[in-house]
Amino acid sequence: MAENTLYFGDNLDILRRYIDDESVDLVYLDPPFNSNQAYNVIFEEENGTGSGAQIEAFDDTWHWTMETARLYAECVEGGGRVADTLVAFRAMLGDTDMMAYLANMAPRLAELRRVLKPTGSIYLHCDPTASHYLKVLMDGVFGVEQFVNEIIWRRSHPHGNVSRSYGAIHDVLLFYGKTSEYTWMEPHKPYYLPDGTLEPEVEEQVLKQYSHVEEETGRRFQATSLLNPNPDRPNLTYEFCGHTRVWRWTKERMMQAYEEGRIYVPRGGEGVPREKRYLDEQEGVPLQDIWTDVSPIPAQAAERLGYPSQKPEALLERIIEASSDEGDLVLDPFCGCGTTIAVAHRLRRRWIGIDITHLAVNLMKYRLRDTFGEEVREEYDVIGEPTDLAGAQALAEQDRWQFELWALGLVGARPHEKRRGADRGIDGRLYFHDNGGQTQRVLISVKSGGTGVSHVRDLRGVIEREEAAIGVLITLEEPTREMEREAASAGFWSPERESVRQDTGEPVRVARIQILTIEELLGGAGIDCPYLKHGSATFKKAPRNPGPKAQTRRMQIEE
Repeated sequence: MAENTLYFGDNLDILRRYIDDESVDLVYLDPPFNSNQAYNVIFEEENGTGSGAQIEAFDDTWHWTMETARLYAECVEGGGRVADTLVAFRAMLGDTDMMAYLANMAPRLAELRRVLKPTGSIYLHCDPTASHYLKVLMDGVFGVEQFVNEIIWRRSHPHGNVSRSYGAIHDVLLFYGKTSEYTWMEPHKPYYLPDGTLEPEVEEQVLKQYSHVEEETGRRFQATSLLNPNPDRPNLTYEFCGHTRVWRWTKERMMQAYEEGRIYVPRGGEGVPREKRYLDEQEGVPLQDIWTDVSPIPAQAAERLGYPSQKPEALLERIIEASSDEGDLVLDPFCGCGTTIAVAHRLRRRWIGIDITHLAVNLMKYRLRDTFGEEVREEYDVIGEPTDLAGAQALAEQDRWQFELWALGLVGARPHEKRRGADRGIDGRLYFHDNGGQTQRVLISVKSGGTGVSHVRDLRGVIEREEAAIGVLITLEEPTREMEREAASAGFWSPERESVRQDTGEPVRVARIQILTIEELLGGAGIDCPYLKHGSATFKKAPRNPGPKAQTRRMQIEE
């Protein structure tokens, strides 16, 4: 089993084929919530303002199908608590969409339990639409006794209601251990905000508890007892500062603390000595099960990449730091745009991400590159993508839509159409800035079947109509001579401001229509445009973070 790996495919199949028993330390999953909605990735316009093209990321709609019925029968025939749970659900819900959702989740949760180490744990992220059903299902899979917490995360700020109900602003995190020996790092919420002020929620309590202020330094402290609760300790009975008591510390340690200024003697030096516990040395308040301090991602934040269900990095940082250690293996079977793997990589964890769409896998690859640099590509594997012409042909036969998304990913292009549908001449787009700072477009057409000269003519017409710089035809088959002649007749594109290629010193002049085969792209070929080599403006870039986080803690705090 490879680690630091992106898998393309159905997570149930991937888990069964590739992930070993008891090999994973932490699972985080944010599956679709059965909301009966379609969710779109929103790409920025080429000038970076506003929302541009959208494309469907996933359709969160579940139905009772033959495949669902098969999964249900497989779980029920296996017997045990999961079978009993599903039978009870079906008796209550019938063959509804919610029942289909639960029948699909049950075998996946069972596989996730299998791959967890005895010291591992799982966080299932859901909303109130299905959280009550999922908790009962998790009880069946992991055991009631392995339930640890139901965590409430405030995912949005209060807003006006359009229905007769209270405002829905929270998600639920169901936290279970594989056994009672699950990894736990005792997370705390710091007393202080990054600007040095006290956290408002605890300020009153902290000021009351740490009521003393050291005159010399201004440091707040709490004076705690130095008396030993066991009176029968003659070796710890001695006189100190005029008081003979049974102390918690030896006399040598007591004198050292006194010399370091860590002993407080009340009543002007006449009271019983006490220990100074400085506020700035405390870890903070132990984390509770209601999280209001991790903000949703603001609309204009650099972190926001346009993926519909993207969660803030601070949320995953909290979970990963609480329930794993450096070097541990973190798994996200519904990886989306890759927040889990990006945070795990930064926190020096190994990781596995799985998603069923090439769109998501491409977004993850761009995110890792933008966050950690080009060199990160040597640090992980991608499994499930075609690596040769035969694999590409098989993908095209299996799912032409996924083939198109994969092919666009080979040249770093984003999809153009919002939904699957008829080919309108543009399947993908690339944006780049020429040497004069002008935003230019590359329009891409992908053909997984037979191609001919008419496709080249159509593409030429599209780029002329759209006033694009370059048109690229990606084809599974070899182009004919007529296609090559038609492409050549389109001439060349050059920037308005004269420029030369850095590699050859010749003027920048690139073919207006370019034909690339899948075999050529797999062999390392790419679009001929020198400005693309310096980075395109196609996707919103993740914030740069060139190395894993070491000792410093960063938490996104709500203003």
